[in-house]
Amino acid sequence: MTFQQKAFIALQYLLPQHLLSRLVGWLAASEIRWLKNSFINFFIDQYEVNMAEAQRKSADEFRCFNDFFTRELEDGARPLASGDGVVVSPADGAVSQLGEIRNGRIFQAKGQDYSLTELLGGDSKRAEAFMGGEFATIYLSPKDYHRVHMPVTGTLREMIYVPGDLFSVNKTTAENVPRLFARNERLVAIFDTEHGPMAMVLVGAMIVAAIETVWAGLITPPKRELKVTDFSNPQPITLQQGEEMGRFLLGSTVVLCFGKDTIRWQEGLQADSPLRMGEAVAMATRTEAED
Repeated sequence: MTFQQKAFIALQYLLPQHLLSRLVGWLAASEIRWLKNSFINFFIDQYEVNMAEAQRKSADEFRCFNDFFTRELEDGARPLASGDGVVVSPADGAVSQLGEIRNGRIFQAKGQDYSLTELLGGDSKRAEAFMGGEFATIYLSPKDYHRVHMPVTGTLREMIYVPGDLFSVNKTTAENVPRLFARNERLVAIFDTEHGPMAMVLVGAMIVAAIETVWAGLITPPKRELKVTDFSNPQPITLQQGEEMGRFLLGSTVVLCFGKDTIRWQEGLQADSPLRMGEAVAMATRTEAED
């Protein structure tokens, strides 16, 4: 590890992560015209954001930076892959890691892994359904489209808010911060699908102002403590494949988990593979009807 990387990691531990994130969150929510336009235009230039595919093209059309960051795309910009049993990417980004959940552990980077049970909020019974299954970690870069969609049709069973740290999420931190994705603040959504249970974990990061879902809006618990919400009754929420399920306001990472022998990743999909929301990433190997 270089001196610069060591300094960056050390800084992650020293910075007031939540205070810094709240300050950036305030800036990102500001509707002061000159401020939000300057911020948006700088971001577009700095990260070469493709505004040609966005419905709104200029900074003036966005209420605030958060409105720009979660911008909607032109109709047809992300067509869904077709076919029986296809699983699509929930977001634009790149594969960080993917593979089998072995001995209840998820691979993070060389020399680093973390507990599936811890990732999902600490309940071993909840994690049991995914033991021996498959995972994929998808990193969303600053220039990417930041809405998260359903890989398959699913009915929401429960949502778990897990408080935690707000380390930056990138290759350097993945390789050097133990249990990165299981220690950062995150939102876990458990869905029942025709291919068995599916977990979608939206992981926060440094300066990630907030996470939203389509069923609960902005996730801002009054206390930073674990909170489990049961959605099985009385009105189940079912989202179709490709429908939006949530969005990031500045950040970050999605971890997908499926049960054992339920899906098979597309051949050639590996760490650093680029992704676009809606493209095929896996095929189902069984459905509930076959059980």
